[in-house]
Amino acid sequence: MEAGVSEYQRMTSEPVGRLVVSLAIPTVISMLVSAVYNMADTFFVAKLGTSAAAAVGIVLSLMAIIQAIGFTIGMGAGSCISRLLGAHQPLRAGRFASSALLAAIVCGSALTVCGTLLLDGLMRALGATETILPHASAYARYILLAAPVMCASFVLNNVLRAEGKARLAMVGLMAGGVLNCALDPVFIFSLGMGIAGAAMATALSQCVSFSILLSAFLRGRTISPLSPRNVSLSPGVYLQILNNGLPSFCRQGLAGLASVTLNVTASAYGDAAVAGMTIVGKLFMFVYVIVIGIGQGFQPVAGYNFGALKIARVRAAFIHTLKISSAVMTLCAVAGFALAPALMALFISDDEAVVAIGALAIRAQALVMPLVPLGVMCNMTFQSIGKSWTATLLSTARQGTFFLPLILLLPRGIGFLGVQIAQPLADLCTFAVSLPVIVYFFNRLAARHR
Repeated sequence: MEAGVSEYQRMTSEPVGRLVVSLAIPTVISMLVSAVYNMADTFFVAKLGTSAAAAVGIVLSLMAIIQAIGFTIGMGAGSCISRLLGAHQPLRAGRFASSALLAAIVCGSALTVCGTLLLDGLMRALGATETILPHASAYARYILLAAPVMCASFVLNNVLRAEGKARLAMVGLMAGGVLNCALDPVFIFSLGMGIAGAAMATALSQCVSFSILLSAFLRGRTISPLSPRNVSLSPGVYLQILNNGLPSFCRQGLAGLASVTLNVTASAYGDAAVAGMTIVGKLFMFVYVIVIGIGQGFQPVAGYNFGALKIARVRAAFIHTLKISSAVMTLCAVAGFALAPALMALFISDDEAVVAIGALAIRAQALVMPLVPLGVMCNMTFQSIGKSWTATLLSTARQGTFFLPLILLLPRGIGFLGVQIAQPLADLCTFAVSLPVIVYFFNRLAARHR
């Protein structure tokens, strides 16, 4: 109880700039480590050939589905938990944490069974060509086995962040990420397992991350008590988790659907097109997770203070977070535009077609990267304060409302260039929609609480 009171004082009294940065730094580090080991898979697998590199992009769609489940439940529970802790209700917060963990394990297990039974058909549906299929199936088999653990890890990570314990969350994710990077070359090359070795390294690292995250709860280092006795039998609890997690489901689910659509569309132009866009996706993910990490440092601050009715602090935290994330993305955009060919060559230097395809796509994306943070922060703000329907509408904009029509229509008119510029145009449209929405929201909120 004393720890809960101390955390409440910190979250509602410490200057928001310093508070957001203190929570964002460990979150960004853990997200970057996750991105690094995702890129490590692509880096090492690309040494096996263009078709193997393309297979990583196919399985990336599957991992987006797993993330959609984990983030839906984890961020849905986290949104409830941060506001409950802000309202001094830690026991109710523990009920949401325990129930969310069980739900994640059940959903992940269902995905393991269904995905394994339908493996080859699933890979074809995700965009695998006949040359890519053997690599994709070998990679996906181990990822599916780890699905329950991956979903559960997402939940525990989000609960820790919702409590303001970003450092504990960071330790679990970093340990798994470092292990993944170390095991990749051993399993792929030293043990001769090929692409299946990369998947096994990922699966084992996820198990390690889950064990470390779970230990924080078992050792009593958290505010929300995690126990089988706290698992709720009330459908209302799960409906509330899903309602608050709906924006994450739409965001991650649409990311998976967008990835599938991109792979299917690019596959019409050959394996080099799929491989090039896969590498671009991995590179941009590395930058994008920085913004996500900064935003996730902001979310518990927004949730705590909204629950405590400290509206001015919510607005100040939003502005501070947006400034930091926009500055970071601008710097990355300049570097990406200048170094695009060199970045592609790091992965697959012996295929000039892949390098050329990726370099153009990187430069197109770099032109709009400084605008991306606004949409992310708007979505996270509304999700943190329980405005799930507004957050859901915004979360569908980038990968759903705009990207899917663009990726389907543009190639018909301008060929493969339409594949390369669909995402940048979608980001530009998302910015145009998000700006008036957030300005109106904060103006109305300020008027209501004067």
